[in-house]
Amino acid sequence: MEQLIAQIPQQIVNGLTLGSVYALLALGYSMVYGVLKMLNFAHGDVFMVGAFAGWGVLAVFGRSGEISMPGLVLLAMAIGAVLATAILGAVIERFAYRPCGVAPAWLH
Repeated sequence: MEQLIAQIPQQIVNGLTLGSVYALLALGYSMVYGVLKMLNFAHGDVFMVGAFAGWGVLAVFGRSGEISMPGLVLLAMAIGAVLATAILGAVIERFAYRPCGVAPAWLH
């Protein structure tokens, strides 16, 4: 019983983390559909590219086996993920949405 009670905080963190991922994906779907009136099921792929970009930044900073400033590395990982997904989003818009004629009016 004590073991189960000791696991509750970790399970709460796990639930909040997974719920946040679901919320981000749902927000992305609703924003794209609201603007373009077209569903894009590639959000998982873009999300994965962001995760790999963050992991790549971690791999660069963690080559020595020890990270001296984890807060700065976490910030660099977030910035790397945002930049990678922003570039991928621009490429998807340019080569997938725009030729279909579904780009937002402010891009024309």
